[in-house]
Parts: sequence; structure tokens; C-alpha cells
Amino acid sequence: AHENTGLQSQPPPEEQNYGATAAHVRQGPFASVSRTAPAKNEYLIAALLCYANLINFMDWFIVPGILLDIQKYFKLSDGGTGLLQTVFILCYMLAAPIFGYLGDRYNRKIILGAGIFFWSSVTLGSSFINELYYWIFFLLRGLVGIGTASYSTIAPTIIADLFEEGKRTTMLSIFYIFIPVGSGLGYVLAAGMADATGDWHWAFRVTPCMGGVALVLLILLVPHRTQRRTAAHRALSISGTIRVAAEKPGVHRTAKTTWCQDVISLAKNWSFVWSSLGLTAMAFVTGALGVWVPVFLYRAQVVQGIVPPCLHESCNSSNSLIFGGITIGTGILGVIAGAEAARRLRKINNKADPLICATSMFISALCLYIALTVAQTNTLSTFIFIALGELFLSVNWAVVTDILLYVVTPRRQSTAIALQILVSHLLGDAGSPYLIGTISHAIQDKNARSFQWSFWSMQYSFIVCSFIGVCGGAFFLLTSFYIEEDRKEAER
Repeated sequence: AHENTGLQSQPPPEEQNYGATAAHVRQGPFASVSRTAPAKNEYLIAALLCYANLINFMDWFIVPGILLDIQKYFKLSDGGTGLLQTVFILCYMLAAPIFGYLGDRYNRKIILGAGIFFWSSVTLGSSFINELYYWIFFLLRGLVGIGTASYSTIAPTIIADLFEEGKRTTMLSIFYIFIPVGSGLGYVLAAGMADATGDWHWAFRVTPCMGGVALVLLILLVPHRTQRRTAAHRALSISGTIRVAAEKPGVHRTAKTTWCQDVISLAKNWSFVWSSLGLTAMAFVTGALGVWVPVFLYRAQVVQGIVPPCLHESCNSSNSLIFGGITIGTGILGVIAGAEAARRLRKINNKADPLICATSMFISALCLYIALTVAQTNTLSTFIFIALGELFLSVNWAVVTDILLYVVTPRRQSTAIALQILVSHLLGDAGSPYLIGTISHAIQDKNARSFQWSFWSMQYSFIVCSFIGVCGGAFFLLTSFYIEEDRKEAER
């Protein structure tokens, strides 16, 4: 399934920050494809898919946006609270390859429509759960993860089939930009609805309505059988676009290798191994920050006396609103800045990519550590250093993708992307929210119950993120030792 047929994939940089999973693809003989300029209807379909992607990632981050209210309502410990996002991401991660397989073989419009209907319905249902049935709420979050996986794995393949190479790169990049935007808006929506209604349950009743609109438009705009290109054009890892050359007599074709042989080869590719571990460290830090930062800021402000404890009334959601805005801004700016820095520095240093990643990880870890130390005394400085930490984390997403593409031979790139995504989620953001919450809970249990220790426990547990960030920087430094040799090997 990973025959070298001259494919070269170019994933949009935003994809790997937010956990899309590479679909399993079949590659067949090449055929020339002649297409006219995209029709107006194709742009409408692409706009619809971007809109649905926005809703998709808003649903991801509704829970972190009102985590304080949910924790209080269900009487959850920090460990139990962190498990909420872990359940969601694990279900998403495990379901995504299955939907990638189905999307290559069955009607994609039906799978997309069923996915949108399913996750919207489950999200709406989760807004009616009684406080005695917290386990049902956990179950429903896992089901939402399965529903969103059906969308994330299939929608990009439809966009790729609608547009030729040049336009396809642009449209997929726009599609993936909605990931950080949707993530930030998830915080904003959740906090805004909780503030406006005084009841956090309403945060789960907006995106299902938006999903209903998307479903109606999908039925009206997308043909029952979405056009597929030749087998060569369908050979798309969902993280990116494909450059396809028509097969000609005499073109050299490499012998097929089994999946196990590909994995063994990748395990010997040290640039791929170390950069994947660096990406895992990035995902770990990003996942922990995404869930716990609003709670940490709230506890710091309670200790400072800026806000009252939310013992009975609805909790103040201003931190989620601000953090949502930071997530949107730093996500977009970081990706653009990282790509531009790499483009310029590659001209003077062949090891520029891993060195950029290492430097940004070290700076990000330092910024996050400073944010932790000043949180109890200066809220503004805390926000500034958290924003800088997120910005330098975001710098790396585009660059890590580029590293994979030129150190792995084209016939193994789909396998490499799938493995990298699986490892980065499994060892990264799938477990980090739960780990941070568990450490915080353990510290609280060993000390007197107080608002001060509630803050300190979260502060001490967050130091793990700074340590993992430094480890990530070290992994990228190790990548720089091997990258030139591995790049030449991949080109051969």
C-alpha cells in the first residue's frame, strides 16, 4: 500500500497541532487528469467543509472553557476532571483510522452527514445530564470524539478531489486554519454562554444548532457521490496535498514493501524518531495547557483576592475568554512565523529546521516557567508569558511537518505521518491533562484543604510541562545531528 510512485505529500502546517489522523490509502496506476478551473459550486462545498471544521473544533474545547463549572457540578477531583479530555482524545485517536479506511471505500457524503448528526446530537444530549450521572457525561464526551473523527479524516479528501494542485494547497491550508480558530472560539463560546445564561449547560446547545445548519447544507450542496479522482489522485494522506505525475513508460518504480518493513525502516531513521519525540513533547504541553490554564489562572486570582471563590454561583469565565483569544492569535501567528523563519534560515544552514524547533521549545519552556512563578503576584504578566509560550510552541508545527517530508522516502510518508500522529497523541495530549490533574490531586490530599494549596498544587504539577518542553528541545537538538545524512538517504 506504500509503493513509491512518485508521490510527494505537502501537509498544511496546522494539521499536526490539532490531531488529524492520516487515512490509510491505496495507490494505483497513474493516469493523466485534465480538469478545468474549479466551479463556483466547488468553492461553496469547500466553504461548507471549512464551516463544519470550525464547529468540529469548537466542540473539542467547550469543556476546557467551562471546566470550573463542570468540576463543581459533578464534584470531580482534579484527576477526574483531567480524564474528561483524555477520554475524548483517546476515542478520537482510535476511531480516526477506522473512518479513514471507510472513507476510502464507501460513500463519503453519507459518512460525513452521519458523523455531523451523531456528534451534534451527543453534544446536545450531554447538556441534560444530572449531576448524579457524571459517568454518562464522560461516556458522551468519548462518543463526541468518535463523531468528530469521522469528519476530520474524510473532509480533507473531498477538498483535495475538488481542486488541482495549486488551488488544493491553498484550500487545504484555509481548511486547517479553522482548527486554531475553532479551538479558541470553543473557549469563547463556552465562557460567553455560561456568563450570559448563568448556566454552563447552555454552552453545549449552540454548536448542535450550527451542526444542524451544516447538515442541511451538506445534503443540498454536496453531490450524493462526491467526485473522486484517479487512484493516483486519491492517494492522499489527509494531512496534506499531493503532487501527482502521470505515469510514463520507463518510469522507475520501487518494489513494494510490507507495512512491517516500512515501520522497521522508520525506526532506524533517527531524524524521524527524534523529531517525532519532539512533536510528542509539544503535544503533551499543548494538551495540558489547553485544559488547565483557565483553572490555574482562576485559582491564582482567588489567592490574590481578585475574584471570589465560586462556591455556589456560576464561576467567572473571563480567563477562558482571554485564553481563547490567545489561542486563536498565537496559533495563526506562530505557524506563519515558523514557516517564514525556516524558509529564510535554510538558505544559510542545512540544520536550520531542527535548530529552530529546539530553540523555540527551550524559549517556550522558559516562558511557561516564568508564567508559573509570577501567577500569584501579577495576572497580566502571567497572560503575557503564557501567550509567548503558546506562540513559540506554535512556531514548530509547520517545521516538524517539513522535516518528516524530506527525511522519509515518499513511499513511506503516509505510514510515517500515521505513526507520528498516533505516538504524539498517545504519549502526548491524550494523557497530559489527566497526569497534571492527578499530580495536583495527590498534592492536595497530602496538605490541608485551602485555596492556597489548591493553587500551589496546580502550580507544582504544571512544572512538569516546563520539564517536558526542555526534553522536547533536546529531542530536536538530537535530530540536528542526523538530519543531513537522513535527508540524503531519503533522496537516494
